[in-house]
Amino acid sequence: MMGLIDKIGVVASVVLPLFNIPLILKVIKRKSSEDISLTWALGVWVCFLFMFPSGLRSEEVVFRTFTIVNIIFFTAVVFVAVKYRKGSIHGK
Repeated sequence: MMGLIDKIGVVASVVLPLFNIPLILKVIKRKSSEDISLTWALGVWVCFLFMFPSGLRSEEVVFRTFTIVNIIFFTAVVFVAVKYRKGSIHGK
């Protein structure tokens, strides 16, 4: 049975990655990701990818939930940042 602290942790593990949505929308609206370091975004994303298998195997529901939701939303951040980078292959 999940206690109150675990329930709060699960909610937070879902809500925290949702804060990537305003960043994604801002980049799409401006059609530019120039203010985002691609080195930073790709570095963080690669670290998340390396952590992903461990997160999935964890017995901690909070960490597992965060791992799944975070990889989805941060992958979206990286995709949008690369897509809207001026001078990139996909940039216009």
